[in-house]
Amino acid sequence: MITVANPILPGCHPDPSICRVGDDYYLVTSTFEYLPGLPVMRSRDLVHWETIGHAIDRAEMLDFAGIRSSGGLYAPTIRHDGERFWIVCTLVDPSDDTRGGNFLITAEDAAGPWSDPIWLDADGIDPSVAFDESGRVWMHGTRLARDPAWRDQTEVWVREYAPAERALVGPEHVIWRGAVNGVVWAEGPHLYRIGSRWYLIAAEGGTEADHAVSVARADAVTGPYEGARTNPVFTHRHLGRGAGVIGAGHADLIQAPDGSWYAVMLAMRAADGHHYPLGRETFLCPVAWEDGWPVFAPGRGRLPDALEIPWADAAAESGTWQPDARLSGAIDARDPRWTSLRVLPAEIATAEADGTWLLPVRTASPADAETVAFLGIRQQHADVDTTARLDVSTLADGETAGLIVRQSERDHAAVQVTKTGDGLLLRAMHRRDDWEAVLAERALADAASVPLAVRARGYAYDLIGDGAVIATVDARELDAAATGGFLGTWFGVFATAHGRGPRGSVRIGAFRYEPPVDAVAVPIT
Repeated sequence: MITVANPILPGCHPDPSICRVGDDYYLVTSTFEYLPGLPVMRSRDLVHWETIGHAIDRAEMLDFAGIRSSGGLYAPTIRHDGERFWIVCTLVDPSDDTRGGNFLITAEDAAGPWSDPIWLDADGIDPSVAFDESGRVWMHGTRLARDPAWRDQTEVWVREYAPAERALVGPEHVIWRGAVNGVVWAEGPHLYRIGSRWYLIAAEGGTEADHAVSVARADAVTGPYEGARTNPVFTHRHLGRGAGVIGAGHADLIQAPDGSWYAVMLAMRAADGHHYPLGRETFLCPVAWEDGWPVFAPGRGRLPDALEIPWADAAAESGTWQPDARLSGAIDARDPRWTSLRVLPAEIATAEADGTWLLPVRTASPADAETVAFLGIRQQHADVDTTARLDVSTLADGETAGLIVRQSERDHAAVQVTKTGDGLLLRAMHRRDDWEAVLAERALADAASVPLAVRARGYAYDLIGDGAVIATVDARELDAAATGGFLGTWFGVFATAHGRGPRGSVRIGAFRYEPPVDAVAVPIT
């Protein structure tokens, strides 16, 4: 028997969706403006996860140009119809509501290749898809209510999709407008055919501390739906800010081969009850059925710190999951965790044969919602040392490269070096809501390579250069609770010409991500 620690996917892995095909589980999460988008993860036991590909991995699939942070890819759903995989998702541009929309992609193999997007004539966000016993396809999603009874009321719609016509057909049915009077944002809907009934699972209350899970059921997919008398059937909001884990919701159900049930959902670990630099993470919750209704975390009523998976791979080491060796230490260019902003990593950098990255300088800086010379990975531990050795010998005068803690283009902190005629200028900076402060700076002798580091310990980020801490930034000023948006923090390398024409480049000679040995890591290989 194996015990898996929660969250099962630490770091920014929000809006999880899951399906099972045979003995394998497949899971996707939101990725917003980061590419490649929508990582597809596979597991045999809900414990050990492998990233087998990304659903959005070709430049021509979607246009991300100019999309600001916390825009991009929202709330995917993954399903299998017996022959192929389906993912439906929303592309959001917060500054232009005429751009983007809901789309569908399919693949015979979850590892890809995935089809080009098919755009759906449906407004709103958080689309999902279900298949009935006759093979008919039912799309559904959420949007602001067209005739609201209160502010920010939303409604869940369902409509048939015709694969041959690649279009929604027939009448639309509004099946849900919230379980509680006055509730906001009934979103993340998923429909399931279980036994003789259809079940709707929906998130409500927004994605902050008031997040919750509600359920309804009907005899037909188009309704009418009756809500459970116990709605919301799951939440952490009644536990208060001291619970340590807040914002539980956006659930997706899955049944294991032995007949047991689980849900994946997002939640945030907030040590002080408010701030969560790691972002919205993926948790696993046991589910039981009583009187025809799902019961989340039966007998407990909250997400467990860990749970036993009795049918998990008997060959695996018994006890709590231990981090895979690849999750700490050197991270080379072949690691699937690397992401970039609005473009694919291969469009802005070259992965060398020795596993290093060659990153050409670009005109834009991390403060711009443009194509930035940036390569990074999610922060997945509250305590971790991230180091980068940068070969800056080919930087041009006036160009800067550094190690950044990124929340968004408006909020980030960095330890960086700028090439000058006299050598190198080491600087620590913190950008807050478009206002940039220099925290410390000192001159360095010219050198071919420079080691930089960020040491994260809870809510403190130590910015390290020249072998010493030169500044410390409060993580509570960099998380989504303080800055807005939906992202956790990323550690990455950037290079900028500060608005001028770029001439140089930087090589990421070594990049290391090293949590303490007793830290619980994300079980992804």
